[in-house]
This record gives sequence, C-alpha cells and structure tokens, in this order.
Amino acid sequence: MKRAIASIAFGVVAGLAASAASAATLDQVKQRGVLQCGSNTGLAGFGVPDDKGNWTGLDVDLCRAIAAAIFDDPTKVKFVPLSAKDRFTALQSGEVDVLVRNSTWTMSRDTSLGLNFAGVNYYDGQGFMVRKKLGVSSALELNGASVCTQQGTTTELNLADFFRANKIKYEVVAFATSDETVKAYDAGRCDAFTTDASGLYAERLKLTSPDEHIVLPEIISKEPLGPLVRHGDDQWFDIVKWTHFAMLNAEELGVTKANVADMAKSDNPEVKRLLGTEGKFGESIGLTNDWVVRIVKHVGNYGEIFEKNVGEGSKLKIKRGLNALWTKGGIQYAPPVR
Repeated sequence: MKRAIASIAFGVVAGLAASAASAATLDQVKQRGVLQCGSNTGLAGFGVPDDKGNWTGLDVDLCRAIAAAIFDDPTKVKFVPLSAKDRFTALQSGEVDVLVRNSTWTMSRDTSLGLNFAGVNYYDGQGFMVRKKLGVSSALELNGASVCTQQGTTTELNLADFFRANKIKYEVVAFATSDETVKAYDAGRCDAFTTDASGLYAERLKLTSPDEHIVLPEIISKEPLGPLVRHGDDQWFDIVKWTHFAMLNAEELGVTKANVADMAKSDNPEVKRLLGTEGKFGESIGLTNDWVVRIVKHVGNYGEIFEKNVGEGSKLKIKRGLNALWTKGGIQYAPPVR
C-alpha cells in the first residue's frame, strides 16, 4: 500500500513537472515578444537575408508561420544565422527556440542530441554539380575527381559511402562553411561540388558563370529536412509540428492566402475544424482557435511558400517532385485536424 501511495505521489509530481516543462518555451516566447529562430547563414530559397536584413526562404516562412500562429504577426521573429557546426548546440543551449535550417533527419541526431525533429518541410537528396566542360554526365564517371564539400554534415559522410560502394577513387576537399566550399569550387579548386540537390540549385546562382555548370542526375541519399525543437517540451513540439501540418492541410483543402477569410465561412467540416470555427483545436496546444487563419492569412499554405521560394516560379525553378501533396504524386502528407 505504501509503495502504491508513493508511486501515485511520484506520478502526480512527475506529471506536474512535465506540465510545467511543456509550457516553458511557449511562455518564454510570449514573454519575450519574439520567436528566436535558428536559420541558415545564407542559402537562396531557404534562408537568406538581403542587404537590409530582410529574411526570405522556405525555412524562413515556416518560422514566420509559427510567429503568426502565436502573435498574429509574422514579423515577430529574430533570425539567428547558424553554421552547420553550431546549429544543434545553439538549440540545445536555448539560444534559439526552434531550428529551421535545412537539417537532415537521421536516427543519431534524433536520439542522441536531446532534440526532436518536428516533421519534414522539404524532402531532398544529395547530388553533384560539375562544370559542363568536364564532359561528365554521371557521378559514376567521377573516378579520381576532387570533390568540394562542407565539414560536419551528412553530406561528407554520404560522399564517402557513395564512392566506397561504387569502388571509385576520389579526393575530398572539405571546408568549414558553405560559403568557403562554394567559393573553392568556383575558383576551380575541385572538379565537383556536392550537397543537397536543393542546395546545388541555390548555390549555382552564386557562381561566376552559373550557366557553365550542371547538376548531375544521381541522387545518392535520402535527406528529409525539417525543423527541430528540444526534448521535454511536448506542447512546443506540437506547435511547431502542427504549424507545418496546418499549411499542408490548407493547401490540400484549397485554403489560400487570398481566400482564407471567405473559406472561414465554409460549411465543409474539414475546413471548419482547420480554420477554428468548429472545435477547440488551437486551444488544445496553447494557441487561439483561429491559429491556422493567422498562418495562412500572413504567410500562405505550403504550396504557396514552396512556389514563391524554390518552385518553378522562383529563381531556383525546382519541381515539386516528392514535395507535392500525396494527392498529386508526392509524399507530403499531413494528419487531419479532428
């Protein structure tokens, strides 16, 4: 009996402690009045500031969507540029509230860093870029090549796996930062440059003569890129995760930045639950019930931010591919709001 009472008491205390911890990040963000978002130091289409400090990109818009859900104001974000080496430490230490910086979801990162991946906002894979004059049409033809890559990334590990598996000799030329890597490739210090395929299209824009370079057809890895939060804060994990899911569901249901006000009057049960006119789904995660209206009104649905930042209407001109909705041949799929 004593053991049973002690167990119950421990459970109550643990439950109270967990409840207090779960609200910590949201409370801190509200008290501070701004979301601190770990971002890329500068990757076109995903996270990059202009000369006036205005940030744009697919990852940037996810941060703005979280801020919109909380504050009804997508500008209440402080973007903290982080290198690949420093990104996880910055989140672990509390320097940022969320990391949205083209980071690959792997088992070791998910289980050993004290962090949780809160979804996949971009399905990617590693590729190679070479100069057209090299006369190479496949990565399998890179025997003896020197390859520029960034240190401390899954890119470096995948590179070694690919050449070892295919019994191809190569020389790795690794640099600490993305900018150093791109500049070295542009200066001719290596034959090829490898990173995520999305990054290749982005970085090609920085080269002296972009049209003189091609992206080879091989995709040599799975690179599910997504936002991360700290362990032990389930409410914040839910907010970040469901912000992404909300944008996907909005696209699937035809809710756009232009029509969200009219769609909020819809009689469609799915739309009503999504936009908060039925149920209390926003309140269940510590937000207002119109949280999705706030997101779409200020930022847009997933398809809108994809097209604007990296899609065929952008400078990168990337096809939706795997990032199309599941109803349109892709694998972007969100659980329902109900």
